[in-house]
Amino acid sequence: MDLSFTLRFRPPYPSLSRRKLDSPIIHPLKRFLPTFYRPETNPNAKPFPMSSRTRHSTVVTAKLNKPIDDVSEELNLIASQNLDHAPARRRVRSAFIQVQQQLDHPLFKMTPPGKTYEWYERNSRGLEIFCKRWIPEPGVRMKGAVFFSHGYGDTCTFFFEGIAKRIVASGYGVYALDHPGFGLSEGLHGYIPSFDELADNVIELFTKIKGRPELRGLPCFLLGQSMGGAVALKPLCVELQRMFSLQHQFLRH
Repeated sequence: MDLSFTLRFRPPYPSLSRRKLDSPIIHPLKRFLPTFYRPETNPNAKPFPMSSRTRHSTVVTAKLNKPIDDVSEELNLIASQNLDHAPARRRVRSAFIQVQQQLDHPLFKMTPPGKTYEWYERNSRGLEIFCKRWIPEPGVRMKGAVFFSHGYGDTCTFFFEGIAKRIVASGYGVYALDHPGFGLSEGLHGYIPSFDELADNVIELFTKIKGRPELRGLPCFLLGQSMGGAVALKPLCVELQRMFSLQHQFLRH
């Protein structure tokens, strides 16, 4: 959704009038909201450090995306809803899953090898985190596991689907999750309150997945894409710190 910021000067006195929202998106609670302006300040008062005497406000206006070509009006209506929260994003994903599988792209044309599983894990902060795994066909010995950390504006259920299939075809299991606030996981869409919490979520859930019976004794790798690469560095640093600590204790004794 494109966002544009415009500065508009306001009258010097408070107004009790009701203003229509500048955004074409309907407010979920009220169609109209009252406008409150900053009260006039005494021009003879001593200026407060870092304050501004200019009376203006920043108005955020949103432009609706153009309709998606070659899909029904019903699907366009589903796609145009507010995707701030997970339930709406999950509805869109369910509605468009067949459209995704029919896309003319080499990543989607490959026959999915093995089996796929989808589930939700509740992390230590109480958020439902969407997880998915791709594993080889029964009877095929798994060489190892790849844990995937996606980038900003991405999920583990779109283009990565094709990448996961190719990794599985090489004999590896693939495990992935949607970061909080992305894809099908709970959280405000695209909002990252703390990068440390984002990385801690990856550490927590992939550590839990690493203990699954099918992965015992197998080498595990963490694959990060874009922002997910930065997220992947923290688990690596934590693991290196643990190893150095153990080595230091061993040398002391």
